[in-house]
Amino acid sequence: MLFGQSLFQSVLDRLKEEDGEAIEEAAPVSHRMPGFTTGLAFDVMEGVSAPSARPGQAYFDNLEFETLRETANDAPLPEPSIEPVAEPLPEIEPEPVMPEHLARTTMPEITAELAISANDTVQSLSDKRRGFAKANHPDRVHPLFRDNATKRMTIANQLIDEAIRRKTRSARR
Repeated sequence: MLFGQSLFQSVLDRLKEEDGEAIEEAAPVSHRMPGFTTGLAFDVMEGVSAPSARPGQAYFDNLEFETLRETANDAPLPEPSIEPVAEPLPEIEPEPVMPEHLARTTMPEITAELAISANDTVQSLSDKRRGFAKANHPDRVHPLFRDNATKRMTIANQLIDEAIRRKTRSARR
């Protein structure tokens, strides 16, 4: 033991001192910061300095301005025409027509349309709900007719839910 340290600890200290001296000797002070192991951005480009790389030129190269410059040297560019270009008129969409079934929003009309009977099972009632929703769900109709579709779906869901409740009550008895 040297000065209160174990042999292992003294070897570690000596290795740290040797590594510190080697790093200080290898790194030039001008463009490196102590503690960083890599150089700054201008050293990363394999010896090419930032001003000689012309990073602003890449913008023009990608926008194909070089081809325009070459054609300008070869031949004069055509002059722009003075005649106004007629823009096509926007097509006017016809006013949507509401389907006939969306006009029927009363409970008796929807009851007749669903044709719920005592012989219907829970499965057949669920099928009727799905079939009714395909034609009447508010997300599937034009926005102008969503109020009627919402009313129809609300009434149909109430009628089908009530029929299912009656079926489950009678099955319990």
